Amino acid sequence: MRILLVEDEPKVASFIKKGLEEQSYEVDQAYDGNFGLKMALQNEYDLIILDIILPHMNGLEVCQAVRKKKPQVPILMLTALGSTDDKITGLDAGADDYLTKPFEFKELLARLRALARRSGEGGGSEKLSIGDLEMDLGSKTVTRGGKPINLTAREFALLHYLLRNRGRVVSRVDITENVWETSFDTGSNVIDVYINFLRKKIDKGFPGKLIHTLVGMGYVLKEDEA
Repeated sequence: MRILLVEDEPKVASFIKKGLEEQSYEVDQAYDGNFGLKMALQNEYDLIILDIILPHMNGLEVCQAVRKKKPQVPILMLTALGSTDDKITGLDAGADDYLTKPFEFKELLARLRALARRSGEGGGSEKLSIGDLEMDLGSKTVTRGGKPINLTAREFALLHYLLRNRGRVVSRVDITENVWETSFDTGSNVIDVYINFLRKKIDKGFPGKLIHTLVGMGYVLKEDEA
């Protein structure tokens, strides 16, 4: 797996790069936002690790710019800003996951493995659909009513899980364990944030809503009943 690491703190960058290379990952490195963006757009990466606080161009700006050109590449954001609002800002910018500094390296590896699995799932020409929404797992594309919908890797993974379980109520715990393959503290609203991201993309402006909330139970992907 080829990874781009954009981190301006030399000790942190060296720690991450060395650890990943010991795990047989190929790591390219950038120390500022401008160069990181240039590398991200000029090369093909399986995953990008992106710090938020960077010289010249911050990580949020880099993330947004990458998303416009490469919506499917998984992005893990590193941040010393640990509040829920800070995390939501990163997710809004297009990040698929976040990790708050300081962190244990084994947690970083677990996050990377989860993102890689979700990004690489579903080869071949398998398609999933509900109503006029269709997901092509081979080409990693989503359309509704024939209109292309651009999703981040995490949004794609979440929709994939909902489609696999269409018609069945899935709880926030189900989603956390199967899409993030980790756990959040009970006060986190990350799942709700991503559900809202999906709603804006696959429901807003289309007739008939597909994502439904069952208060106190979870979410279900189904067509509106006539």
